Amino acid sequence: MRGMPLCFAGYLMIQSVALANTELVAAIENVRAACGGISNELNHLKQMAGINTAITGVGTVAGGVALGIGIAKARVDSQVDEYQEIIDALTAVGAKQVTSVEMFYDTFADALAETGTKNGTQFARQLKNKQSQLEQKSKNLGNWRTGTLAVSTATNIAGAVIAGGNKVMGNLKSQIDGCVATVKTLGNVRLQAYVAKSDSDAELKRAEDIVNACGEWEYVNLDSINKRSVAATVASGVGAGLGVVGTVTSASANSNKIRDGDANKEKNLNTAANVLAGGTTVVSGVATVFNATQIAAIQNAVRVAENCQGVLK
Repeated sequence: MRGMPLCFAGYLMIQSVALANTELVAAIENVRAACGGISNELNHLKQMAGINTAITGVGTVAGGVALGIGIAKARVDSQVDEYQEIIDALTAVGAKQVTSVEMFYDTFADALAETGTKNGTQFARQLKNKQSQLEQKSKNLGNWRTGTLAVSTATNIAGAVIAGGNKVMGNLKSQIDGCVATVKTLGNVRLQAYVAKSDSDAELKRAEDIVNACGEWEYVNLDSINKRSVAATVASGVGAGLGVVGTVTSASANSNKIRDGDANKEKNLNTAANVLAGGTTVVSGVATVFNATQIAAIQNAVRVAENCQGVLK
């Protein structure tokens, strides 16, 4: 009977250790349940940000190409204008019969033929063909500029849609907040177990590693991910708007109605289309930068998630 108190005390000690051990294990399991799977969600965000960087990058290139084509078209148009200046000069000195490019070449050919210049008619015809080629080249360049502006517009629209949805949404944020809460609880339970010496050094070390790795979630700035998403959305939206106006302007400038009508209006529309192409390029580039920096911000969160998940295995 005298041994009964000692046996009972031993039983209580075993029960206390078992209870403490169960509490620490339960706290670790709670962290695993709360923090597991976060890295998968973040990897999806990272993947979408990467895709969007590529998409807006294409839009930036397309806008730049459109601008380059517009500049090349301006040079060609300048050459075409030089022919018109010759016609205007002839008209000014009394050559009233010359009222069009075609009549100029015909008149020039006749003049060469009358003077007996060898191959004069053939030479005049070559000049006329050159002028026609320049006109067609100008037309083609105008169409290409319109097409590349349309590509830039489409990519900016896609970029705005993707960036708008590529955020840390409420469910994921709640999961991360829950993870932080369970890690804090584990830290308290581990401290109690350490003081009571109720768990093995290995278990205490494991709990410490989990607290250190998963506790970093408390210092991850999720707002920076969302702010970059908003900035990329706005930039892509502006780029899309400029692209739409630029595409319409370019198409209008290159229409037969405008080309065969008011030369000043055609020139102004071409200039406006080039300016809009330049604006689209710049804004698309800004969106690309924001998408790229969002990847960096997400990557930091992914690193924390992977480290946390690694110690929970």
